[in-house]
Amino acid sequence: MSWLFGYSRPTSGQAPPSVGGGPSPPPPPPNQKEEKGAADTMSSYHFDSAALERAAKAAKELERSKYAKEAFDLANKHEQSLQMEYQSKLKEYELGMEQIKIQQYRAQQEERRKTLEEEAKIQKQRADYQDMLARKRQEDQLALQARMQEETLKKQEDSVKKQEAMRRSTIEYEAELRHKNEMKQIEAKIRGEAQVERENRELRLERARVEAKEHRQTILESISTAGAVIGSGFNAFISEREKVATAVASLTLLAGGVYGAKYGIGTAARLVEARIGKPSLVRDTSRLNVVDAFRHPITTIKRYFARPADPLTGIILEPSLEANLRKIAIATRHTKANKGFYRNVLMAGPPGTGKTMFAKVSFP
Repeated sequence: MSWLFGYSRPTSGQAPPSVGGGPSPPPPPPNQKEEKGAADTMSSYHFDSAALERAAKAAKELERSKYAKEAFDLANKHEQSLQMEYQSKLKEYELGMEQIKIQQYRAQQEERRKTLEEEAKIQKQRADYQDMLARKRQEDQLALQARMQEETLKKQEDSVKKQEAMRRSTIEYEAELRHKNEMKQIEAKIRGEAQVERENRELRLERARVEAKEHRQTILESISTAGAVIGSGFNAFISEREKVATAVASLTLLAGGVYGAKYGIGTAARLVEARIGKPSLVRDTSRLNVVDAFRHPITTIKRYFARPADPLTGIILEPSLEANLRKIAIATRHTKANKGFYRNVLMAGPPGTGKTMFAKVSFP
């Protein structure tokens, strides 16, 4: 509604917009004098009265219009929207100012942080430099102390070396004197022993001759005495025939008793082992011996010259069991022929199934 109060005049040839949607009034007829006077007045007072008249006329028309209330509401809303825009711009301005303040504060804090970092860096460099100076002073002191200690140790070593050289020279001189004295003593001792040895040599030789002569005489006397005793005893033994016969008989009986006892005990042990230590089946099927040969000579001869028969003759068995028993019989025959060690076989089953028959044939 600013055009009503002359803030924004409409261009020439255009009528102001109608309010309420009604038809706009016709424009007044042009009057050059009035327009010129109005122009002079505007130029003199700078006030447009026509605009005020138009505003009053429009206000009257607006009051008479049925859309007056809506127009006023619309104008109020327009003003409120303008105020809200102004408030929003004001808020934006205040927000911008706050952001500028925040940025300034951040910049100040950043500058302060950089300043503190620079100060800390400078302090660290200063502390490092002071530490370096302190370490250097400490190193110089340690180096000086080390040099002083080395010089002291060197002086001590030189002193010890001198003392050791003096002690060694003294010991060598004492050893040389001692060696000379010992050599003189040894030479004197050797000369004395040689003199004594020369003086005692003849005495030792004479003593050795006497001892050898006495030993030879003692041995000869012992031999002659032993020969006389043995000869007299042998002559006495030979002269009595009864003693000779008794001695020969005693020796013969003693030898016979020793050998008889030896072989008798062995025979008795084998007999006891054959009769008591083995079961009846083994006794019946044992190998040939002298007693059985004297008791049953014909059977013994037949058994000795008989060829080995099939151990499973007359025995009916399953094929697998028959094959296993045949392998056992053949292995036993080879073991007996090669004089090896027999295997232990345990056969179990009811009576009358051929266990004893197989054992007698397989283990003759």
